[in-house]
Amino acid sequence: MSVYSAASYDFCPNCGCNTEIKEVDGLLIKACADECGFAHFNNPTPVTAIIVETDEGIVLAHNVAWPEGKYSIITGYVDPYETPQETAIRETKEELNLDAYDPVFVGHYMFEMKNQLIIGYAVKAKGNIKLNEELDDYKIISKDKLKGWDSATGQTVWDWLAMT
Repeated sequence: MSVYSAASYDFCPNCGCNTEIKEVDGLLIKACADECGFAHFNNPTPVTAIIVETDEGIVLAHNVAWPEGKYSIITGYVDPYETPQETAIRETKEELNLDAYDPVFVGHYMFEMKNQLIIGYAVKAKGNIKLNEELDDYKIISKDKLKGWDSATGQTVWDWLAMT
């Protein structure tokens, strides 16, 4: 049986009663102790990982919160009523100031550490790179030198390389 432990929801958001750990659909989850019907399943958050390909190569970026020297592909949360494909185009514009086109689905992967469902896309992009406030550096790698790494975003890279 899977166990879910949430630090949040000490009180039911529906009726204000305490919550308790209960078994629901084979999961141990936080649920209303007063049986009002509230159950917090803590479903994974959808995140799009984007391989951005320009005429010069693949863009890898450094997030301001990461250790020096760590670069990755672009990622972003899927907004309400937005498809992962739309997220790929929007995030490429927001984070790199590039116009993305021809999005191609690569695959989906679990990132357990943050309970995220990573939905991988590759896009082609044009324009001049201008980083937003989340990023402080980037590099462009030729496709023949690009390699994946041990994580959901790295697996996205490996799978894309196998597709192309």
